[in-house]
Amino acid sequence: MTERPVEELLAEVEAKAKQCVACPLAQTRTNVVFGEGNPRSPLVIVGEGPGEQEDATGRPFVGRAGALLDKALREAGMARRHVYICNIIKCRACVIENGRVRNRPPTQEEIRACAPWLDAQLTLIKPLVIVCLGSPSASTLIHPNFKIMQERGLWFSNRYAPAVIAALHPAYILRQAGEAYEKAYRSLVDDLIAARERVKEIRRLMEEMKPIVPEGEEQMRLF
Repeated sequence: MTERPVEELLAEVEAKAKQCVACPLAQTRTNVVFGEGNPRSPLVIVGEGPGEQEDATGRPFVGRAGALLDKALREAGMARRHVYICNIIKCRACVIENGRVRNRPPTQEEIRACAPWLDAQLTLIKPLVIVCLGSPSASTLIHPNFKIMQERGLWFSNRYAPAVIAALHPAYILRQAGEAYEKAYRSLVDDLIAARERVKEIRRLMEEMKPIVPEGEEQMRLF
């Protein structure tokens, strides 16, 4: 029996996710922001959740934070087409204050309600390296109560990937100024470079253990 392409399987999961009403965020969303990029990539980037622009377009990281992530990826020698990008929750978490809508961190109940979609994504993609952007993502995929300032840049593992690293979220970096901004941004670039290098390292180890690459196996030249 021929194994179905990961793109086809992910599309089926996405179609189901777009009908999800497992938490109250379904009542306020414009779009479910499932994820995008290369589902055959060994590197997956997982953020916190959609913001205003993401909710409007249905695409992850397309606002100011997305532009900063794109810039950091370029400095790390990559582009969106080389990775897969998603969030721990697929609908925008927001509150209305003084007539204005602003983003807020997702609750644990919302993260749990959305967990099956993230689980399906990571299980199907089978990444070698996961980059968690921000504390909520790291606390979900690495360990609870993750301290981003103390533990970013360190390596962990989980059931989805042999190597997991946390980096500062681009939205946090944008709130910094001057030297603090430059330092925070550089840490993001450095962590993305480290993630790319770790993919290469794991690939080398895999090749040493299994020197003959099966015919038809997808290989990404970037890594």
